[in-house]
Amino acid sequence: MRSLESDWACASSRIWRKKGSMDGIALLVALIAAATVSIREFDLPTRDALPHDPAVGPDASLWVTEQKANKLGRLDPKSGRLREYSLPTADSGPHGLVADREGQIWFTANYKGYIGKLDPKSGKVVEFPVPLANADPHTPAIDSRGMLWFTMQRANHVGRLDPQSGKFELREVPTRGASPYGIVISAQGVPVFCEFGSNKLASIDPETMAIREHTLPKGARPRRLAVAPDGSIYYSDHARGYLGRLDPATDKVEEWPSPGGPSSRPYGIAIVPDGTVWYSESGVTPNTLVRFDPRSKQFSSTPIPSGGGVVRNMVATPGGQLYLTCSGVNKVAVVDVAQ
Repeated sequence: MRSLESDWACASSRIWRKKGSMDGIALLVALIAAATVSIREFDLPTRDALPHDPAVGPDASLWVTEQKANKLGRLDPKSGRLREYSLPTADSGPHGLVADREGQIWFTANYKGYIGKLDPKSGKVVEFPVPLANADPHTPAIDSRGMLWFTMQRANHVGRLDPQSGKFELREVPTRGASPYGIVISAQGVPVFCEFGSNKLASIDPETMAIREHTLPKGARPRRLAVAPDGSIYYSDHARGYLGRLDPATDKVEEWPSPGGPSSRPYGIAIVPDGTVWYSESGVTPNTLVRFDPRSKQFSSTPIPSGGGVVRNMVATPGGQLYLTCSGVNKVAVVDVAQ
């Protein structure tokens, strides 16, 4: 586990190099924030597994897709024990995953075009083939009614699966080449997704499945999303090196340059219960974990001990921890933030 003193030293060096762009108070705030971050990383048992997305289980366990290993993994953050579950269909390419209220783990089989459900107790997997040619289910999200929503990047569609009936409903995204990517459920129960191939976010009417697009600044390429306590949607702009915020009710957009600069490639993002925004810069070496305080509008950065190898996604736990996947270094990480 990386020590707080080490975090302080690395953050201090990084921030002092940028001191010309920060006043003394902002510098002090950033240093204190960075010093409170502790990152614990855990190796996956299977080599070159390509951990892709994390999820939080009902028991606060860390679940992860192992895309190249064709497995799902479960980490107990307290003991460090990690168990793997092999998928019955070869080369499924598990990509995104989410736990439902009963503790079942739902995942997207990106390579084989199905939505899967794993029962952690029995290890049994049930497959729901997506009724679309060239389907490539990408990222899932479950709403308060238990409906599972998902994106399909290359197929340029979004979908909904009723787990009770097994029925799918699909919609093509209006913008050609939109590349639907990250998806979340808003505070109002509305699915919102990124159009990574354009400068747009989009929301789906949960009743009619009509798609409404929200235009972002020119050149933006939103990749992942997180919902704030006030209902706004934060996004990582992978192309321009920005953190952005959309108010879905008014379409108002705010954005801030990421500390790592235009080539920092913000990627995985999450918001903890107190409203603090966290995301990773995948275009800097080592990858950084960035903290953004929406009240003070201040940033602070902490290097990821292993280098990260691209943090494609992250999630926040109800207790305020963060779970990360460090894809290129075959690790998952648990982030503790001192209050």
